[in-house]
Amino acid sequence: MESQVRGGTRWKRFAVVMVPSVAAAAAIGVGLAQGALAASFSVSGQQFKVTAGHLEGTGFAQYGGIDSGYTSTDGKNKTAHPVAISSFKNAEITKMCQSVKTDIPLLGAVYLRLEAGPDADHKVQAENLYIDVAQLDADATFKNIDIGVAVKDQSKGPAVKSGENVLPGGFAQQADSADLTNVRQTAWATTAGTFKLSGLKMRLGTDPKMECY
Repeated sequence: MESQVRGGTRWKRFAVVMVPSVAAAAAIGVGLAQGALAASFSVSGQQFKVTAGHLEGTGFAQYGGIDSGYTSTDGKNKTAHPVAISSFKNAEITKMCQSVKTDIPLLGAVYLRLEAGPDADHKVQAENLYIDVAQLDADATFKNIDIGVAVKDQSKGPAVKSGENVLPGGFAQQADSADLTNVRQTAWATTAGTFKLSGLKMRLGTDPKMECY
C-alpha cells in the first residue's frame, strides 16, 4: 500500500474504504432515472462489481462487520462474509457502473449492467448510504480523518443501523469528507435512505464484456 499526504490524508489503492455499489438494482422496473427513493440491494451469495470516475462524500465512517447472505437463489442456505461497512451521510457519484454475473441453469452466465451519473451535471446522489465492501482500489483523500475510534463513538458518519452485524469490540475510522477517484470495488450489499440515479441505463446480456471491469 502506498501512502502520501497532499492537502489531507491520501492513500493510493486504499483497499478498505468504499465507493457505493449504489443500489441501482432497485431502479429496475420502477423508473428511477430522475427520481429518488429508499433502496437496498444484495445478490444471493454473490459479490457485485462497481466502478466510478469520482465520488464526493461528506460524513464518512467505516468499521468491520459481517454480511450474512444466501449462497444460492433458492433462499435456503446462508453464509457469512467479513466486510468493511462503509457509510456516508451524503454522496455524489459520476460515471458509476455496476455489474452482476449470474449463472443460470441451461442458459449459462447472464450479466446485468447498470450505469448512471454520466457527467458533472447529472450525478448519482445518495443519503445515509451503507456499503458492505469486500475490496476496493481507488485514489482517496480524506479531510479531518480520525482512526481508531470505537464504533459506538463514531460521530461523523451515519449512526450504526439497528441489527447491523458489527464486529464486537471493533474500531472505526471517520472523516468530515472523502474524495475518491478511479474506483474499482466489489461489495456484498448496499442500503441507502434515498438514491437519485440520473441518466440511468440498464442492460442484460450474455457478453462477458458487459462487466464493469
